[in-house]
Amino acid sequence: MSALSISVMAAPPKREFYEIKMYHLKDKTQEAAVEAFLKDAYVPALHRAGIKNVGVFKPVPSDTMSGKLIYVFTPLSSLDQLLTLPKLLDKDSKYLEAGKDYLDAPFKNPPYVRIETTILQAFTSMPVHSKPKLSAPKSERVYEMRSYEGHTERRYQNKVKMFNDGGEIPLFVRLGFNAVFYGEVIAGSHQPNLMYMTTFENKADRDAHWKSFSEDAEWNKLKVNPEYQNNVSKNTSFYMYPTEYSDI
Repeated sequence: MSALSISVMAAPPKREFYEIKMYHLKDKTQEAAVEAFLKDAYVPALHRAGIKNVGVFKPVPSDTMSGKLIYVFTPLSSLDQLLTLPKLLDKDSKYLEAGKDYLDAPFKNPPYVRIETTILQAFTSMPVHSKPKLSAPKSERVYEMRSYEGHTERRYQNKVKMFNDGGEIPLFVRLGFNAVFYGEVIAGSHQPNLMYMTTFENKADRDAHWKSFSEDAEWNKLKVNPEYQNNVSKNTSFYMYPTEYSDI
């Protein structure tokens, strides 16, 4: 085998990009319209475009935002794919037909209030997303998406380093957090920040995992490491569950 072949085989996966859309909704009518579009038109069209794992999530019922938000997670191979996807959808006749009610909604009766979008690049230590290994019904699962904002760009990068080089991601892996992704936000309304998603069978399972994390000797050593102090200014958690037509 040539040195070139060995080099190619050893090359790590390219870091994916992620688009997270948040549909802001005012009522059940809008929620039903967006869900019908995503289930019958958008997700199938992305599958035809070669994007196999599309996540669609809703806030857990106990969340005050239940019925007011729908999240769509789309993994992308490049930023160019983000730019070309809308043009590809416009040429997909099945998508245009299945999504007609949503796409041609009258301006006086739009299917949503606004769409908020965040673009991320995968961490170097987890360059591609992963489908969680869970067995509970989707309606019972708890997916926790966290956003860690930094005081400054440099302090934010220190938190990213803590995940990539400090051992935080291997700790999550060892404790079985079933992460979907870890990503650096490159475009969004709350910067600088990183986001990641961990998944659990249910709330009790989520609470038990975080208890084991807080009590873990490795974490308690890492969190007091002088190199990684004061690198998060705000930590926000979003609790959700996957819809029945979600791939993730």
